[in-house]
Amino acid sequence: MPSPLPVLFSSAAFFARPLSWTFQLAAECGYQGVEVMVTKDSESQDPARIRALAGEFGLTVGALHAPCLLLTRKVWGTDPIGKIDRSVEAAADAGIPVVVVHPPYRWQRAFRRWLIEDLPSLEERTGIAVAVENMFPVRLAGRDVTFHSNQDLEALEDLPHLVLDTSHAAVAKHDPIAVRKLFGDRLRHVHLSDNAGKGWDSHLPPGQGVLDLDRFLEDLAASEFDGAVSLEVDLRPSLGDADALATTMIDMRERTERALASAGRAAR
Repeated sequence: MPSPLPVLFSSAAFFARPLSWTFQLAAECGYQGVEVMVTKDSESQDPARIRALAGEFGLTVGALHAPCLLLTRKVWGTDPIGKIDRSVEAAADAGIPVVVVHPPYRWQRAFRRWLIEDLPSLEERTGIAVAVENMFPVRLAGRDVTFHSNQDLEALEDLPHLVLDTSHAAVAKHDPIAVRKLFGDRLRHVHLSDNAGKGWDSHLPPGQGVLDLDRFLEDLAASEFDGAVSLEVDLRPSLGDADALATTMIDMRERTERALASAGRAAR
């Protein structure tokens, strides 16, 4: 039985590789679509190139991840609002429906106000949903330190589009199913990965950590969620072994599709 929800592969796994390499490997491993993370790679910043790669490899592009990471702090400028403007512009040009962004840091009060007061008009004008991701505390010197303004979830209540990252939820000690229910119809996109359960953001392939992701996916598929599930995982341990890498990519796709499909079988 086919998966009721699209399963994407996030190019974040191959952060330092050309986007064309990711597209080819994703297609070879049976994926129907990808999520493109904007990095220093010029291909990831070029909507015309993204469209061309999608056509060449027969893949859809279900989401564009804005350059929010420390390693991309200067990509498309340093202003978070400017980064979102550029990301939305690129997504509209490439025909990508969702832009994923990280939430403001605690000190970015103007950015926080912009998300609530001004972002809705940008979304309405462009037709692109800008979805904010749940984050997590960082443990420093034996204590949890809060950098982002929304990791306790209640600060997300004013935002209309959200991304649920399962590894981030685990680090913040949140049950992903409970987060899914809390987000309700504001949930637009899912970043799926496992977590080692050791208090850090491990982004393991499903089945390699402590999370019951099969149960989460069954719950997700049985809900009203109509977005995509994007496998955003750390594959660095397999990068030196092409066979092991392909096996991992195929196994986690099949596992995800199987869990999503089982909800459909149960509902029949």
